[in-house]
Amino acid sequence: MMDLLIALVIFLSCLSFLFLWNQRSSRGKLPPGPTPLPVIGNILQINTSDINKSLRKLAQVYGPVFTVYFGMKPTVVLHGYDAVKEALIDHGEVFSGRGSFPMIDRAIQGLGVAFSNGETWKQTRRLVLMVLRNMGMGKRTIEDRIQEEALCLVEALQKTNASPCDPTYLLGCAPCNVICSIVFQNRYEYNDNKLLTLLEYIQENLRISSNSWVQLYNAFPALVHHLPGCHRKFFKNISEQEKFILEKIKEHQETLDLDNPRDFIDHFLIQMEKEKNNKKPEFTMANLIMTIWDVFVAGTETMTTTLTYGLLLLLKYPEITAKAKEEIEHVIGRHRSPSMQDRSNMPYMDALIHEIQRYIDIVPNSLPHAVTQNIKFREYLIPKGTTIFTSLTSVLYDAKEFPNPERFDPDHFLDQSGNFKKSNYFMVFSAGKRACVGEGLARMELFIFLTTILQHFTLKPLVDPKDIDTTPVLNGVGSVPPFYKLCFVPV
Repeated sequence: MMDLLIALVIFLSCLSFLFLWNQRSSRGKLPPGPTPLPVIGNILQINTSDINKSLRKLAQVYGPVFTVYFGMKPTVVLHGYDAVKEALIDHGEVFSGRGSFPMIDRAIQGLGVAFSNGETWKQTRRLVLMVLRNMGMGKRTIEDRIQEEALCLVEALQKTNASPCDPTYLLGCAPCNVICSIVFQNRYEYNDNKLLTLLEYIQENLRISSNSWVQLYNAFPALVHHLPGCHRKFFKNISEQEKFILEKIKEHQETLDLDNPRDFIDHFLIQMEKEKNNKKPEFTMANLIMTIWDVFVAGTETMTTTLTYGLLLLLKYPEITAKAKEEIEHVIGRHRSPSMQDRSNMPYMDALIHEIQRYIDIVPNSLPHAVTQNIKFREYLIPKGTTIFTSLTSVLYDAKEFPNPERFDPDHFLDQSGNFKKSNYFMVFSAGKRACVGEGLARMELFIFLTTILQHFTLKPLVDPKDIDTTPVLNGVGSVPPFYKLCFVPV
């Protein structure tokens, strides 16, 4: 036992020496930041349950570009619109790498579209964009699918009989079905066990990934991976999702027509067939599974959270909801489905949706970026492979662009004449080459789903709107809204 203890002390001492030596050799190149402790870095100086707050305080001390250590690896933080824009847009190619996210990396092995790099990322992203573009045209467009699903959502909400209900599950079914329609050309009834289970995996993993335990895992993956903790449930959920996806792929392989792709899986399988003689193919079965997982999680989870949070804000601010309903009544009425053509005639609804997205700040620091080569950024030298955090909160809550940013107010996106006002600071989908591939789909869903709900229902809170708390219950990788119930009263 004593020998083991001595070995551990020697090992930690060597780690500390190497860490400090590395610090001295790179400190003159990287931006300034708080002095890290050996091995653990700045982990004690950062509130892992609210990283945003910690980064804001550090930016006040060290400026808009600074370095923090999550464990032994440096992360360069970009805080404020100018620094984020300069990196993601002006130097877009160099900052287009995906940074390390050990817990996700272990699960997806560098595949898919959101967390991959290099040629895998470029080829997979290109295919995803192509499929979304192609499905946006033709006889049954993505907009048609969303409009049909919005009416299915109305039907499901009517079945609640204006009784108090938790809206999360029903609001999750709609975007999940849209993704199902795009990926494997079918949808599920809202009481289907498969759909319910899929949504539960997605929701549970969102809660886990926003937990402070994940920050510890990402800082010390080799150690924490072998400990008991919520990461084990995270990996189990992904494994179950993969089984479901593989089942769907096998069904498609049996009925594949190379000349008539029906959906995303078919398009990917056709690319696999074209590449079958390549020595290093990018379109593999493993990549197909992880790409579908990516699309499913991103397309379902972010939309579910935004819709759930959006309704909570509409309950909190009934005067804003009344203005939106008045515009819907005036432009669309009650007897036809909203379409994207309506949006240009509905500046208040457009501003309201933008403000919901800005205010809830769904992915506060985006996903981690990495620089693909050494770069001189401002007066600093950032080495190739360095992880980059882009604080989207610091952009979305910029007081010069959005006066009183802590206040929920659609006027942030309206000019003095009441026309919709675009803002370069609206970076909820990030920016540059790593901007969300599903941005167009998400905008369409938010407009059609929220407009359809307000068209058909009065939202009735169970408490006085003044007593509704909209503070997120978790604020890590994503913002998680508090639990609440409401009544959907048909109009």
